Amino acid sequence: MTTTPVFGITGWKNSGKTQLVTRLVAEFTARGFKVSTVKHAHHNFDIDKPGADSYRHREAGASEVALVSGRRWALMHELRQEDEPSLADILARLAPCDLVLIEGYKREDHPKIEARRTETIDRGPLAPKDPNILAVAADHALPDESLPVFDLDDVPAMADFIERHLDLERTGP
Repeated sequence: MTTTPVFGITGWKNSGKTQLVTRLVAEFTARGFKVSTVKHAHHNFDIDKPGADSYRHREAGASEVALVSGRRWALMHELRQEDEPSLADILARLAPCDLVLIEGYKREDHPKIEARRTETIDRGPLAPKDPNILAVAADHALPDESLPVFDLDDVPAMADFIERHLDLERTGP
């Protein structure tokens, strides 16, 4: 069994993680890779609207609700009294692809790029305490940084770095 390569984008809130992940998805997709993403969210996020049929199913007590149309499908799992699933559990549920980009999950053990913006500089860098952070993407100069530093907007260079680090190969057409 082959394991899908994973690479993360981490950083403090408002550091540019989501924008960087979406731009990397577009870059890798343009290069012919099939990409999936996992984003860690805050405790009470909801993708469903009160009053919608699927929301009513969950409110009635359904553990899982699959919402299916001719264009997409979604599976919502209500944790109830269960613990939050591990990243490994979530990765195991994803369909096969060439690359999974992970947003957040600061404390997990996978290779990452740390996003940094000037506005979050007071929070301090994460890299010194996380050996899984292999590079930094920033909107400001980091002359004393020992890791490779990318401009936050240099998405092709970061994609090259990730592709080389993971030795990515396309699995499909």
